[in-house]
Amino acid sequence: MAPGSYEYGGARALVALHAEHLRKFMETWRRADNQGLGLPASANPNYASREGLLAHVLGCAARYLTWICEKLELPEPNLEECPDPGGFAARADEYLEDVLAAWERPLRGVTEETADSRVYESWWGVPYCIDAMLEHAVMHPIRHTYQLEELLVRR
Repeated sequence: MAPGSYEYGGARALVALHAEHLRKFMETWRRADNQGLGLPASANPNYASREGLLAHVLGCAARYLTWICEKLELPEPNLEECPDPGGFAARADEYLEDVLAAWERPLRGVTEETADSRVYESWWGVPYCIDAMLEHAVMHPIRHTYQLEELLVRR
């Protein structure tokens, strides 16, 4: 396999889409932060503040990869999975780059058969095959980007 190539094109596409949408989330989050956007009241600490939302989205990106590596018995990505929201914005860009770099490495040898052949229970109890978790990882920042964009429009 050539350097930078993937055995399964679906994994390559989903890793690229994940990176694209995490970056778009960061851009939208920064716009919301610059405008002092308040989030609706929530008892969930992931949505209690802009920094809580930022740490949630980027931390989930790390956790999804950790879950995939665990299920496929790949090397641990060694990422901080639950960043403390306090002061996280100051290091979010560096954290994002670390997460995106970690996503590039382990999935190159994953095959379509490996990605679709088994179902595993997620940390929140929902069954996923690897391909579905990759798709979930792509959709997560899209959903929160949409959430912030909706709030920005309503201002």
